[in-house]
Amino acid sequence: MPYLKKVIPAPEPIDCRILTSAMNLFVDYGFHNVSVHKIQKDADVSIGSIYKYFGSKEGIAKALYYHLLNEIDEMIDCVIQQESTTINQCNEIIRQLFNYTESHRNLIAYVLHPRHAEFLPEEPPVSTSEPFKKLRNIIEQGMLKKQIKPGDLWTAYSIIFGSTIYKIQLRIDNIIEEPLPDLLNNTLDNIWTGMGENIN
Repeated sequence: MPYLKKVIPAPEPIDCRILTSAMNLFVDYGFHNVSVHKIQKDADVSIGSIYKYFGSKEGIAKALYYHLLNEIDEMIDCVIQQESTTINQCNEIIRQLFNYTESHRNLIAYVLHPRHAEFLPEEPPVSTSEPFKKLRNIIEQGMLKKQIKPGDLWTAYSIIFGSTIYKIQLRIDNIIEEPLPDLLNNTLDNIWTGMGENIN
């Protein structure tokens, strides 16, 4: 099972192996280019197991989507509990996302895939999911508490997290060659300068 922090149990349960294989195959080859048989072979499970746990390739994609969103959601909750100010919360979330892009590339790539509607047409856009609502709420609460300058929420969200997500996508596509953690300080400086904050 693709986790951010949890240790994968050994031996890995069948349903977990299916999701891990599917995630890697979907990211590397594209959802439409991966068959159930390819997932079955990569996960080293029976076809019957795939249909038993998930019903179809679309069922795998949906289960994987919500599992990975939950992983991001738990990471954000942990940061909110550990960091007391808006700027520190945003910085730590960005730091972790940059680190996970390097250490858990396919997990991050699947969550931030810009075309989920092509293979999950009945699911809401990822931008309306719980973790992304929490990101906006962090900013909104920061404005209310005057920890960051008040302004248009969507503009602030775009500056802080929109630019972060775009940079992650560029890294996943190998357009940015440097590891993202190496770009963290410069990224944060640019974000808070764009927000009109003097954090030095």
